[in-house]
Amino acid sequence: MYMDHSATSPVDPEVFEAMKPYFTNEFGNASTLYSLGRNAKNAMEAARQEVATIIGADTKEIIFTSGGTESDNIAILGTARKLKNKGNHIITSDIEHPAVEETCKYLEKNGYKVTYLPVYEEGIVRVKDLEAAITDETILITIMHANNEIGTIQPIAEIGKIANERGIYFHTDAVQTVGKIPVNVSEMNVDMLSLSSHKLYGPKGIGALYIKKGVRIEPLMYGGGHERGFRPGTENIPGIVGLGKACSIASQNLESNARKLTNLRDKLIDAVLEQNKDSYLNGHRTKRLPNNANFRFDAIEGESLILNLDFKGIAASTGSACSSTKLEASHVLLAIGLEKEEAHGSLRISLGIENTEEDIDYTVTAIKEVVEKLRKMSPLWCGAV
Repeated sequence: MYMDHSATSPVDPEVFEAMKPYFTNEFGNASTLYSLGRNAKNAMEAARQEVATIIGADTKEIIFTSGGTESDNIAILGTARKLKNKGNHIITSDIEHPAVEETCKYLEKNGYKVTYLPVYEEGIVRVKDLEAAITDETILITIMHANNEIGTIQPIAEIGKIANERGIYFHTDAVQTVGKIPVNVSEMNVDMLSLSSHKLYGPKGIGALYIKKGVRIEPLMYGGGHERGFRPGTENIPGIVGLGKACSIASQNLESNARKLTNLRDKLIDAVLEQNKDSYLNGHRTKRLPNNANFRFDAIEGESLILNLDFKGIAASTGSACSSTKLEASHVLLAIGLEKEEAHGSLRISLGIENTEEDIDYTVTAIKEVVEKLRKMSPLWCGAV
């Protein structure tokens, strides 16, 4: 029973079928002039249109990348390099994905100043903090659309409006939101936006970066001039086709899927909190992704919780898959005010469209059984006394 869609999603069968010809018969290089190459280029441009459509962009504003991490790096490092003579200050948040957080830390080591905005207990940036952080040296604001661990949705449109009024580039990591909730680059006032295929039932290893017309950044690599010079290298046509198809399917089913997932999420949250003593929801109750629920349990160690749920056939996580090998407490959970012990006792469940109410019922029961089992073994647990 798969409950970790924020880490990755299964490839939709329709997506897989759309990709298959481009591994075999339609294997052409999109940069060649003969028919096999033209077929590949046509497929790539059709996919570019689908990606543009799901975020309300123009096809010329879409750059294909290897995924969200590369898109984030191009946006942040590309801006820093291009505007280094204008300023050296970047604003981000305390709960960004490592692809943004580590890139900002790298820039700090190389002479840039970075302000990390707090998100408070609810896990949401406050616009007044952003306004206070802006200086004459600020060249970029990069705030994720929704957090990958606690699912909280940020006030992106308000932030973007301020950035635009001040002439500051604004980038958002929308890896967790595209295909789950409405995303429109114009309404959000963003200059750059990152997305990734494998979060919306497409293949791994392919993503995209929206770069608004008129925005000028430096490329990170140099080569044959592919993707308007921003991302050289022979294009991954099967992956691009898969991303396009995944965006097309997600666009068609966005409202119904969001409604279904929200209902399942709310049922899960209510039941887990009701049936488990000293359990809590991390992040804002409603301003969160429709498929995300992040809990913490007193006197419980998260890894033990995950392994015991795995024995019951449930795949869940403690947080970001990109940080799962680290033993440190999640920086996201610490940022919302949890102690390290509390952060280590957290569980992230992220639902997918294939999950059912029966899945929720089984998961709720399994969590209750595992929590009770682990607490009986824990010297820290005194709740039953």
